[in-house]
Formats: sequence, C-alpha cells, structure tokens
Amino acid sequence: MSNPLEHPHRGGRVIAIDALRGLVMIIMLLDHTRERFFLQHAVSDPLDCANTDLGLFLLRLMSSLCAPVFVMLAGLSAWYGSQKMDRRQSSFHLLKRGLLLILMEVTLVGLPWYDSLPPRTIWLQVIWAIGVSMIALSALLHLPRKMLMAVALILICGHNLLDGIHFSSDSIWFIPWAILHDRSVLEVTDLISVKTSYPLIPWIGVMAFGYGIGPWFHKILQTESRVKKLFYFGAFMLGGFVLLRGLNFYGDHPWATMEHFLRTIMSFLALTKYPPSLLFLLFTLGVGIVLLAWFVKLNHSPFVVKIAQFGSEPMFYYLLHLYALKAVSMIIIAFYGSNYGSLYVFDHLSHVWLMFLFMLCILYFPVCWYSAYQQRVRKAMLSGRSQ
Repeated sequence: MSNPLEHPHRGGRVIAIDALRGLVMIIMLLDHTRERFFLQHAVSDPLDCANTDLGLFLLRLMSSLCAPVFVMLAGLSAWYGSQKMDRRQSSFHLLKRGLLLILMEVTLVGLPWYDSLPPRTIWLQVIWAIGVSMIALSALLHLPRKMLMAVALILICGHNLLDGIHFSSDSIWFIPWAILHDRSVLEVTDLISVKTSYPLIPWIGVMAFGYGIGPWFHKILQTESRVKKLFYFGAFMLGGFVLLRGLNFYGDHPWATMEHFLRTIMSFLALTKYPPSLLFLLFTLGVGIVLLAWFVKLNHSPFVVKIAQFGSEPMFYYLLHLYALKAVSMIIIAFYGSNYGSLYVFDHLSHVWLMFLFMLCILYFPVCWYSAYQQRVRKAMLSGRSQ
C-alpha cells in the first residue's frame, strides 16, 4: 500500500497537503479578484442572506474555506517540519517564522491593498493571524499531544462563550481584547488606525489543531488508515455542524426561516468569520479534512500534482497573486479610466470569474518555475550535506 510520505514531492513535501493548500489558494485568488473588481457589491459578515445575490453568496461561502484550511495546514506542516528537528529547534523555528510573518503582514502583504502611503488603515489579516499563532504554537508544542489538542478544542469550541464581553475604547482592556477576540479599530494616531480583522483566540486553536492531527501523517500509518481517519473525522465535524446549527442555540448567530426555502438554506449557512465561530470552523474544517482525505487517496494523480504546484510555495504565490491583481487593475485603469471612485470595477459577477480564470493561467507559469527552482535548491543543499 502506497504511503504519501514514502513518495516525497519537492524535497520531501507531502503531495496531499500541498494539493489542499493549492486548492484553497486558488479559491483565494477568486475571492481576491472579487474584492479587487467587484468591490461595489460588498458582502457583509455574516452573509446577508436576505439581500445578497445567490451567485455572490455561493462565491463568498466557497471562499470561507480559505483561511481556516490555510491555518490548519500551517499547523500540520509545522508538525511535519518538527519531525526533522528536536522540540527546542522546532520551537525556535516557529518563533522566528511567526515574527517574520507579522512583519510581512504590515509591509509586503498589506502594500497592494493600501490606497495611500503611509496607509490610513493597517489591516491585520490572515498572515498576521498565522504569524501570531505560530508564536503561540512554539510554546504549546512543548505540551503532551493530548493536552495540546485539549487546548485547541477549548479555544475553538469555547470562544463563543466570550461573545458578550466588550470593552469601551477608554478601557485598558480594549486593545488586548480587540486583538484576541472582539474585532475592532484601534486608533494609533490621528492619521493611522489598525483594524484587527482576525481576532486571535480561535485561530491559535486552529493552528494547534492542525499540529495535533500531524501524527495521522506519520510514515508508520498506512494510506488506507490515514484516509479513513481523515474522512471519518471530517464527516464527524460536518455532522456536528448540522446538529448544532439545527439546534440553533450556540456557536453562531441564530438562523431563521425565510420567505423562500433557498433563503432559509442561505440563512443556515450564513456563518460568522470575524472571529470564526465554532459553527464556521466545524463546517470549513470538516470540508477541508474530507478534501484532504480525498487528496491522500488520489495521491499522485495528475490533477492533484497540478494543483499542488500552487500550494508547494505558498508565500511566493500569495505575494505574487496580490501584486498581479494590483498590476492588472492599474493597467485597466490606465487604459479605460476608473468607474467607481478611483477604481475600475465589473458590472457582472461573470466578469469576475473570467478575470479569475485569466489570472490563474497567468500565475501558473511563474509558480511552476519557482517551485522547480526551489526543488533544485533543496536538492543541492541535501547533496552538499551528504558529502
């Protein structure tokens, strides 16, 4: 029986993990294309199921997979990397990596979104959340695995109990609470503010959860057993989501029976992302783990290998797609001018899909080139060590 870890991909990477990461990063491109070129139709959080067009609702619902799965896989990859070093080295590596990601969030990652320099608002988003979660994981990984998983589940399942806690802007607890749980705007100076888009408590839990399921990818576990563990656990999470959402008493804002059945389904699926509710995480992580089981089963199929290209070098792709979208937007404005303030936006959602497909084709080639380049570098480093 084949085992993903027995067939290394790009310097020892696991194809299934890169493939799932690649899939959510492709979806991320679609969502960021919407944000860049369909900004006049903003989607609220939670999704406005009473008024939002179905096509836009489904696009946003699909994109809700991105951040939770991306953070979970960062934790899973951290476990995989920890198998090549001792716990102290792994902890220090995560600490350095986390600090670097925080720096990148407020510089290279944020730059394509800023309307002016210096920016009037600094957004602390998913790269920030991953960076801080890595720093937290650098400490949590010293716990026994069962205790680490218990902490992860407490943070994921219990943080909605804190939803009723709020502090006024003049409280000493306002800033730390805005960073940890209560999404808000922090006024740094009269000219610059900080938006805490990704409150940290649940994201730290998701990162630790990803690290905790790492042993399911140990080389001693056969592929069939790995697929069953992943599939059954993902199905259990989705079943828990349906049950808890149906009871309608905890884990998110209540859903409601609408005039039309379709709108009722939309209300059922309209989940809170900022911060991610328990139900939001049960749904998105459940889908993500089932997909991961599917990718493990498919392993080296051409489809999996191709989308793994996008997930093998995630930071390169992440920065590339942000700057490519910005560049295309500037080129369009240079030729056609702006039609929505200082921006150029599309009138129809179908145009967003066409732009997404165009960008996906354009980005595929530099992503493949960089992935191959990094593979050559890793091989050279490994051959150098073996001499």
